[in-house]
Amino acid sequence: MSTAKVTLAIALFASVVSLSGCGNTIRGVGADTANAVDATQDAGRKVERAAR
Repeated sequence: MSTAKVTLAIALFASVVSLSGCGNTIRGVGADTANAVDATQDAGRKVERAAR
């Protein structure tokens, strides 16, 4: 195997590992955002009940 092919294989492997890490981060941000929305809605309901 030539040096160019080994270098290409290493670069592709590094790219795949990096991109899979980004996918997990984006999924985590989505979950955090959903949790923030739920907490905000719950707080709004509590305020509404307290105002009655």
